[in-house]
Amino acid sequence: MTPLSFVYNALPARVIFGLGSLEKLPEEVDRLGASRALVLSTPEQQVAAAGIIARLGPRAAGLYANAVMHVPSEIAQAARARAEELRADCLVAAGGGSTTGLAKAIALTSALPIVAIPTSYAGSEMTPIWGLTEGGGKKTGRDLRVLPKTVIYDPALTVTMPPLLSATSGINAIAHCVEALYAKDANPIVSMIAEEGIRALAASLPAAVREPANLEARSQALYGAWLGGISLGAAGMALHHKLCHILGGAFNLPHAETHTVILPHAAAYNASAAPEAMARAARALGSDSAPQALYDLAAGLGAPLSLETLGMKADGLDRAADLAVQNPYYNPRPLARAAIRQLLQDAFEGRRP
Repeated sequence: MTPLSFVYNALPARVIFGLGSLEKLPEEVDRLGASRALVLSTPEQQVAAAGIIARLGPRAAGLYANAVMHVPSEIAQAARARAEELRADCLVAAGGGSTTGLAKAIALTSALPIVAIPTSYAGSEMTPIWGLTEGGGKKTGRDLRVLPKTVIYDPALTVTMPPLLSATSGINAIAHCVEALYAKDANPIVSMIAEEGIRALAASLPAAVREPANLEARSQALYGAWLGGISLGAAGMALHHKLCHILGGAFNLPHAETHTVILPHAAAYNASAAPEAMARAARALGSDSAPQALYDLAAGLGAPLSLETLGMKADGLDRAADLAVQNPYYNPRPLARAAIRQLLQDAFEGRRP
């Protein structure tokens, strides 16, 4: 047996998890020494954001409710200007990955502290990874300034997620775990966390989708999403995330749905090069084949299975394959353009691996 050798960088994090934990928001803002919090949300979540502002009372400086998918640079610029105009000293991101991503874009240039209140299973609230879309491409990076100072996980806030979003957001979180198992910075601690995240999500998502008000299932799914975020933040990304960033940034495909479609195929691509990682994923999924189990989980949840159903055009697959082999992320299996093109074709058609 080969002796263990690895590097593990633990990220600073303060997590408050449990039903009713939203009540602790005001004291968490106080704890940061802040008094002018800018609340961020998507247009669809303005009503919920208004409730956050009411809860903050005099600590709220205002609202910016224009967060959108993939964080377009012009939206980020407008939000930064709003924060400066209101003399904000803190950001409260209430929503999913789009809202957290916008908060990170502001923090990247201002170093304002973030309190994240996730309402989906995105997991980005646990990572120092930021992303901006400009000129038909998505640029990502890592910077500790964008890592939220406090994350408040209240499962009650996830019960309004539509069943489809619960499914795709949850599989997005599983993707973070799967890639962490074979990422460049994988290590025994992160692998243990990632495997538990896959198990918790796979076990709870069917009930969460079938019974949206099931708080036990919602708690387990949110727990799994938290573990997915930790995994992604500590171990990084590989082919799966590279493809999803391309399809989102260059083709404007929906984030969580794209992760759902691509994951089984990216796992199949890497299966021969990362057998131990795939064995752990399969064990967590209760299967002999991780790629097939991931596909079957998505199918059982009623999630989309093909890029075509997401609006991808067949004539874009060649360009996507070309982009995938440019400036590639680390991946356990070398990126071969022809094999990537076939992966995309399989995902486009929704074939079972």
